[in-house]
This record gives sequence, structure tokens and C-alpha cells, in this order.
Amino acid sequence: MATRADRPFGQFAGDDRFFFSAALAMALVIVAGFSTQLAMGRSSFSSPPLVHAHAIVFMGWVTIYLLQTGFVANGNIAVHRRLGWVGAGWIILMIVLGPLVTIALVRQGRVPFFFQPLQFLVFDPLTVFGFAGLTIAAIVLRRQTDWHRRLHFCGMTLLLGPGFGRLLPMPLLIPWAFEASYAATLVFPLAGVIADWRRSGRFHPAWGWGIAVIGVTLLAIEAVAYGPAGDALYRAVTAGSPGAAVPPLAFSPPG
Repeated sequence: MATRADRPFGQFAGDDRFFFSAALAMALVIVAGFSTQLAMGRSSFSSPPLVHAHAIVFMGWVTIYLLQTGFVANGNIAVHRRLGWVGAGWIILMIVLGPLVTIALVRQGRVPFFFQPLQFLVFDPLTVFGFAGLTIAAIVLRRQTDWHRRLHFCGMTLLLGPGFGRLLPMPLLIPWAFEASYAATLVFPLAGVIADWRRSGRFHPAWGWGIAVIGVTLLAIEAVAYGPAGDALYRAVTAGSPGAAVPPLAFSPPG
């Protein structure tokens, strides 16, 4: 990562503070969402090992991201760089475990009732792939701090859907529950655009690229879920499982 003196996008005195504060807010969304469901008895620790592995890996990324922004805010760039390579390898675990858990739930017919099973099958993996694309781009551009931190930020945004989905009244948002939780995540990159604008009267182009990837990911999800490829995918994934008896685009009864 470049040092503060290397920044090509101006000398923003509040830049480090903004990204660390936003990282704290993102972590709070995730923790609050899952903690609320646990407190209400809708989640438990009796899930299969695969689900626990998924939770550990994805919460691990939230921790890594929070630590990384904290190290930069404190000027500890050397540790930031070393942990960055751990994070790069961590992405592989996320790319593997994300789709595996989704497929397992769909095959078991255990998709949350406010999601359509086919849409759930598509949006979870594609969201992880969108996150991975933005994060890998951030790593490639690690020497350009202004691009690096903003692309990482947008990648992290794509992981916030499950947190918002556990905080929003999802049953009341049917049939747009997924889209609503997805749209809620945009509050963070839009806050980044506003923060840039307030500091310099302009916003960094990385926000445009990041928001575009988030938008394209949503369009891809909708295109696959409601197109012929989605139906074929659902039949192939659920073949020989209880999920095969669940209509791909029907909302299950509550409970």
C-alpha cells in the first residue's frame, strides 16, 4: 500500500478516519443482524459444521477488514501489508464456502421463506464473486492507495446483505425482500461519494467503478434467476434432493 504522501487524489486529512469509522459501522451491521436473530431464537448454534465454517470464514473477513483499516488509521503500514497477504488467501476460502453453503441449503429445501429458492441459489454465489472481483482489483492496485481502499470498501459492501437482511422486516418486503436488502448496502458507497465531495468538491472514480460492479452483479442475479439458465441450474443442483420438490420461484409458507 502507498504511504499517505503518495496519494494522487489529494491530501485528505479525514480519509483514514472515514474509512475506519465506516468499517466499524459495517461490522456493526453484521454483528447486530446476526445477534438480533440469535437473541430472538431464530438462529442457533446447532447448525451443521459447514454452516459454522462458513460463519467463521466470513466473520473472519469482517475482522480482517476492520483491522486493516485500523492499522492504516494508526500508521502501522508494515503490519497492514503483512496481514494483507493473509487476506488475499482468505478470499479463496470465501469463494469456496459461500456457494457450498448455498447449495446445501437449497438442496435441503431450507431457503428462508421471504426468498425464492432459485433467486437464493443465484444471488449468494454471484454476490461473493462480485466481492472477490472488487477485492482482487483492490489488491492489484494496492500501490495506489486511493483506488485500493475504495475498491476494498465497495467489495465489503457486497457482503453486507445478510446483515441488513436480518435487520430489515423482510417478510413485509416480499416479493422485493432480496432487492431491498441489496439496495440498503448502497448507503455505504454513497456515503463515500459524499465524504469525498465534502472534502474536495469531487469524488474519486473508484466509487463509480465499485458502484457499477454492485449494479451489474444485481442485474446478473436477476437475469440468471428469471431466465432459462436459472431453471436449468436449479434442476441440476436439486436433483435427487428434497429441494427438487420445492418450486424454484415460489415463496414458501412462513416458518
